[in-house]
Amino acid sequence: MAWWRRSRDKQAPHGGGDLTSARAHLQEFVASRRGVEAYVEPATNITATTVVLIAHDGEWTRRALPSRPVAFEVARSLDVPVYDVNLTGYPARMRQWTARQRRPDQR
Repeated sequence: MAWWRRSRDKQAPHGGGDLTSARAHLQEFVASRRGVEAYVEPATNITATTVVLIAHDGEWTRRALPSRPVAFEVARSLDVPVYDVNLTGYPARMRQWTARQRRPDQR
């Protein structure tokens, strides 16, 4: 039965979106904030490979990209430090910023 077989395709179900608009968004984020670092997240069964940009204060943004090599290339082209999230994890400032953004009734 074909539906039992796992796909041999290495791409995630979501192909990574529009590369041009993702690159433009990431460039705008870097240009408008200071102390930005890039974290490359691996593809999962649900999501495509993504790049997360995190500013000095913990504010962050995420965009899907077509593949891991493309994600690293785009992140390096932004001229910011680039990390593999599997090796480094996320900085605490990202979690703290996210917690501050929640509404009081969600805490």
